[in-house]
Amino acid sequence: MGSYTESAVPTGQNNWWKEATVYQVYPASFKDSNGDGWGDIPGVIEKIPYLHSLGVDVVWLSPMYDSPMHDMGYDVSDYEKVLPAYGTVEDVEKLAQTCHERGMKLLLDLVINHTSDQHRWFQESRSSKDNEKRDWYFWRPPRYDANGNRQPPTNYRGYFAGSTWTWDEHTQEYYLHLYAKEQPDLNWDNEATRKAIYDSAIRFWLDKGIDGFRVDTVNKYSKHTDFPDAPITDPNSDIQPAVQMWCNGPRIHEFIREMHDDVLQPYGDVVTIGELANTPNPRDVLDYVKASAKELSMVFHLDIGHIGMGGSLEDKYIFHPWKLTQMKAIVSKWQSFSEGTDGWTTAFCENHDNGRSVSRFGNDAPEYRARSATMLAIMMVAMTGTLFLYQGQEIGMINAPRDWSVEEYKDIEGRGYYQEAEGSPTRQTQIMEGLRILARDHARLPMQWDASPQAGFTTGKPWMRAHDLYPEINVQRQEDDPDSVLSFWKKVLQLRKEYRDLFIHGSFETVDFDNQETFCFVKSIGEKKALVTLNFTNSKQPLEPFIAGMRLLPLHSKHEGSSILAM
Repeated sequence: MGSYTESAVPTGQNNWWKEATVYQVYPASFKDSNGDGWGDIPGVIEKIPYLHSLGVDVVWLSPMYDSPMHDMGYDVSDYEKVLPAYGTVEDVEKLAQTCHERGMKLLLDLVINHTSDQHRWFQESRSSKDNEKRDWYFWRPPRYDANGNRQPPTNYRGYFAGSTWTWDEHTQEYYLHLYAKEQPDLNWDNEATRKAIYDSAIRFWLDKGIDGFRVDTVNKYSKHTDFPDAPITDPNSDIQPAVQMWCNGPRIHEFIREMHDDVLQPYGDVVTIGELANTPNPRDVLDYVKASAKELSMVFHLDIGHIGMGGSLEDKYIFHPWKLTQMKAIVSKWQSFSEGTDGWTTAFCENHDNGRSVSRFGNDAPEYRARSATMLAIMMVAMTGTLFLYQGQEIGMINAPRDWSVEEYKDIEGRGYYQEAEGSPTRQTQIMEGLRILARDHARLPMQWDASPQAGFTTGKPWMRAHDLYPEINVQRQEDDPDSVLSFWKKVLQLRKEYRDLFIHGSFETVDFDNQETFCFVKSIGEKKALVTLNFTNSKQPLEPFIAGMRLLPLHSKHEGSSILAM
């Protein structure tokens, strides 16, 4: 295999974003600079040297727009303003400049399927039926049952429990919201709406110097606007799962191509990473990301985040035990996705919407959590595609303690499921158990910087409780420890750059698919090959069947049997 000096330069097979490592910052929980208990953008700026030393190339900032914060900023009330607790537009400009000075890029979260009900567009839309912005959202008259009782226009179940329709007393109609009632959906079929979105949410920030966007709920802009009822799959409920009514709708590719051609392309090689839900067929995914389509740079396939979740919206937070072959099938599917095509893929196992990977996929007991974290690091750095890390992943942060009560959970989605189960103790117990593993809250606990009060996140009272184990798991404790999870991540990110042609662009092949204890795969490009061996158990596993003709690279995990070997 080539030396670092031979391989560290870009391969030439890529846009800049293909070989980048992206670090997701959840601003509420990253670093508070002023002691008010909320993370902020000046706090992110303060930590850019740390992120640069880690070896990441891009910072992705989760929503920081002005918002009532019903859904932690995914309910935007003004695209052109920053939530005062986070800072100012000028702070975002300074963050972009600080990143650029170190050769790094800055991405923002683009939330344009819906706005807050406090956005001026919606305030105008709901003011009267003849307002010029009435059709910027979806308004429909009620239905009535045989007894004359008012009913929503359709029987759709939303993502946060309950109907997707909310009654507006003022204009005597319902409006559509796939998420919370405070998040009405924008009507992309209206050209004026699209143009306003492009100007306010996209061009405004590109003109400020940012380098791209993670695009929230990207395949939900085009609805089936005749709004037929969903098939009844739950006869005990008045509302039914209906994702087929709003995912990958009839005009979705038209809309995304328009956004690319008319808005993004004039700014150069702007990266767009779409959140693509409910699209299991790789052929359908390729339509969004192949270079010839001129739509998105890449997408997040959410399958790995759904491991252990129920198979329907109703059962999402009822935990289902899983086998390693399930993970292997998901990884193999998306690792081979772009081979022989002009598409691109992503690699990740943590984000703001899922529990921590060590707790979900490894073992977070004290004697195993560091080994689990480094084992998962090996898996991730060897994967084809653009690599994404989530804040705290690099120090092996874990889920909230199991003895925390539901009152410590803040997320609107998880709390909604728990409250919906009131009156059914068995179901509520099941959901609470699921939340302990799967809840979005786990990823939103304050970043653990040091062993000082509140984990060094704030000098005030944090908006969310810091993890009980922050004195043991924190950046400061790991920075000077060559055997720490943080030091390991720095080494393997360097290794990924050193062998970028092999790991980022190489072909993928699983070699032990039926084994429920180990996950071994080969990456190859030309004559170069690497065997990655991952032990998902707490005991030694035989390695000999896989290593004929291989030599061990000078870097491996302390996890029993996890390593990278090269031919």
